Amino acid sequence: MNIQIKNGRLIDPANAVDEVTDLYIQDNKVAALARAPAGFQADLVIDAENSIVCPGLVDIRARLREPGHEHKGTIESETQAAAHGGVTTLCTPPDTDPIIDTPAVVDLIQHRVLKAGKCNVVNLGALTVGLEGHQLSEIARLKQAGCVGITNSYNYISDAKVMRLAMEYVASLDMTLFLHAQDQSLVAQGCAHEGEISTRLGLEGISESAETIAVSRDLILIEQTGVRAHFCQLSTANAVKMIARAQHDGLPVTADVAIHHLHLTDMDIGYFNSQCHVSPPLRSRRDLEGLRSSVCNGAVTTICSDHQPHDVDAKLAPFAQTEPGISSIETLLPLSLRLVEETGLSLSGLIAKLSCEPAKVLGIDAGTLGVGSQADVCIFDPESYWTVSEQNFQSQGKNSPFIGWELKGRVTHTILGGELVYQLN
Repeated sequence: MNIQIKNGRLIDPANAVDEVTDLYIQDNKVAALARAPAGFQADLVIDAENSIVCPGLVDIRARLREPGHEHKGTIESETQAAAHGGVTTLCTPPDTDPIIDTPAVVDLIQHRVLKAGKCNVVNLGALTVGLEGHQLSEIARLKQAGCVGITNSYNYISDAKVMRLAMEYVASLDMTLFLHAQDQSLVAQGCAHEGEISTRLGLEGISESAETIAVSRDLILIEQTGVRAHFCQLSTANAVKMIARAQHDGLPVTADVAIHHLHLTDMDIGYFNSQCHVSPPLRSRRDLEGLRSSVCNGAVTTICSDHQPHDVDAKLAPFAQTEPGISSIETLLPLSLRLVEETGLSLSGLIAKLSCEPAKVLGIDAGTLGVGSQADVCIFDPESYWTVSEQNFQSQGKNSPFIGWELKGRVTHTILGGELVYQLN
């Protein structure tokens, strides 16, 4: 399908473009900007006046639940939700069932993704067999199968020697190691930020040192091994300060923050609101401000959804016994747009953190609308107000603390590889 997108404000941070112009799509790729290529005839014309045209969003962390947890979500339902949220590429961790520690599981997921046809999906492979932290998986074969990085997900490797050997091996393969920095000996059975709120509610707390100690250890090992590393879902102000210092010293490290950590604090738990049960936990107001500052100054290069759909029962138990996570891929963009108004972050800078920057971390060709690039496009109305409700979620999971919030900014069209996969009715 040949597509002309006209009159929109085109923002492509990867190519430093921010202007009102037309975009032409031909043969599944961006064919031209401003002026149509010779002989071009549009099969579809989209009038994007008063809208933003940008690269399809790249979500560096989103769980699809399939295989293994189809009662929470499926590849079909969650990639449809991604398209609804303007996301054209997402990265899924290896903690599926079976775990992504063999090429066969990668092939299974990719086969189902192609069948769904709503979103590109890239995989992270398991660092250790079964994510158990003892024996390294066949990382070279996982790379050959298409895994864009390696991680042990939430399963923190407490043995520093094992982690050092793992880093050396990953570095030798020129892959990126994705790290969840939470020292499990300090997390224990905690479910909320250790502070006044957890004490008042009688919830076992998780101190910020659970994150900062893990970050400091891993930074030392990164310096020693030279591995390229990305820290996932940092939640404390002190942790992002440590990352900023490491970047200043030349270490090959990047970091992301989940969107809910930029809007919610432990105060939002209120009276045991299980929708606010996340891992790592919602932190203090000081931490939120520190994270926002790091997003603005560039120490945090990427904002992710950390999309985790759940069935209804997963959130019905007492707070500490509920499953952590938020169904958040459909609210990623409008919640991120709030940062432009509330922090002074530029719109172009924000879109970079949702497109070309995560693509750079993943080492994939995405997040750009340069001529010749794959035509993955998100079009949204930045002035459209809408109220988050379970009824307008495409995701199978309706678990969100943002239900009832009025948000500004709504996706109107999502184009994947030159094909229109979502259009607002």
